[in-house]
Amino acid sequence: MAKKTFESALAKLEQITTELEAGELGLEKSLKKFDEGVGLIAYCNEKLEEARNQVELLQKKNGTLSAEPFTEDTSTEDSFIK
Repeated sequence: MAKKTFESALAKLEQITTELEAGELGLEKSLKKFDEGVGLIAYCNEKLEEARNQVELLQKKNGTLSAEPFTEDTSTEDSFIK
């Protein structure tokens, strides 16, 4: 099995959506597909959150905005724009 990526999970989620929208699956298969979709959504949300944490944060300095790299240091947390 190929390594799961955000892109592959999203493609699978789109496939499941198409199958469910077609309305040709029975109740049990629909519920299984729905459950799989919920898991894929959770995975995608986790990956998006990880990506969000890696993006540079904008920090206000002297009345202007400048890019600052994301750090886990919570001592400067109050200075970040939220």
